[in-house]
Amino acid sequence: MDRAEQGGVRGALITMGADLFPPGPQPMPPMGGPRALRWLPHLAITAVAVFAGVSATEDMAYRLLGIAHAALLVVALRRPLPAWWLSLVTLPLFSLHPPLAPYLGWAWAVHAGLLFLLALRNPPRVMAETVTASTVSLLAVEVAVGSGTWPRRFTVLVLLMFALAVAAATGVRRTREVHARLARQEADLARERARRTVLEERARIARELHDVVAHHMSVISIQADAAPYRVADPPGELVAALADIRTGAQQGLTELRRLLGVLRSEEHPDGTAFGAPQPTLERLDDLLAGVRAAGLDVTAARTGASRPLPDGVELSAYRIVQEALSNTLRHAPGATARVELAYTGSALRLRVLNGPGHGPVRPSPGAGHGVLGMRERAAMLGGRLATGPTPDGGYEVTALLPVPPTAGPRADTDKEQTA
Repeated sequence: MDRAEQGGVRGALITMGADLFPPGPQPMPPMGGPRALRWLPHLAITAVAVFAGVSATEDMAYRLLGIAHAALLVVALRRPLPAWWLSLVTLPLFSLHPPLAPYLGWAWAVHAGLLFLLALRNPPRVMAETVTASTVSLLAVEVAVGSGTWPRRFTVLVLLMFALAVAAATGVRRTREVHARLARQEADLARERARRTVLEERARIARELHDVVAHHMSVISIQADAAPYRVADPPGELVAALADIRTGAQQGLTELRRLLGVLRSEEHPDGTAFGAPQPTLERLDDLLAGVRAAGLDVTAARTGASRPLPDGVELSAYRIVQEALSNTLRHAPGATARVELAYTGSALRLRVLNGPGHGPVRPSPGAGHGVLGMRERAAMLGGRLATGPTPDGGYEVTALLPVPPTAGPRADTDKEQTA
């Protein structure tokens, strides 16, 4: 045998030794499903071990040995390979010592059960090694006992138990692998769905904010164009600078319209983009009136000095209130709701609170991403949003939307926003 062959044999022996002598425990995980049934397999295996031990020989001294051997099933729930080794070295004793003959069938059945528990938590290579060693031990015991006192059908029966144990363990392993793979796929799909929802929501927010940004850029362009006519004999440098400002604003507005056309391509396949003024908190009363007409008893309260806020803050606040009330209509029919707006010097605080519903909840296939959209709107402004159930069974949405300290009232020079 050359050195390469010797190295291969040595490597195979090292691998087998690592397989059959693991360094740590291998606890069997609980079963999935209802919590009350999670430990049912462990209890069933313990019951089989107790029954096998009680069924040992009538001699009390030998019965204790049978009980100890059957208890290896319980040991195998945490350390299957050490339990298999102990069973393997004690099987010749049960087979060759006549007083233990009444327990002989149970001894090999327990060993088959150990093979099953071992195969559940070890790779197929380890299962093949242990089954081969158990089969060799069985055939060696048959030869040692002799065919006259060892029925051939008993050997066939034990081999059949080994085969059933391996087949059952393989089926359970494959079922677990399939379930684990499906769980991973569902988790990946959920993450991808959440990512796509975030992107879609951001695109929708961008479509809405386009009108706000386009309006301000239009005002800049108009003011830059009109500024030279408000001053007598303006310097040429000033006229050129204002012309550059107007040109830059117009170019930015053109690019903004082109971007909006891409974002709205799914809504308008013909390539046109419909523009309309975006709602603000000035239309909150109209929103509440529409919600009341839909059957929701809602009230509103404002605290602090009510004032016009930046368009982005007003739009996001309106949409958050709209989505929160829509969720109340969908998920808590018959409930009452309250909308609170608190104006402070640096932020706008929103609170939408509803009580428990009193009617049946109808299926809502299109729902499920409203909270994510509200959170995106708050995050876009550097704010925070919190949602959650209330102790009385209702639901609460709170948002803090920062207001820049230099923000003033919205420009009123052009009420019709550019699409």
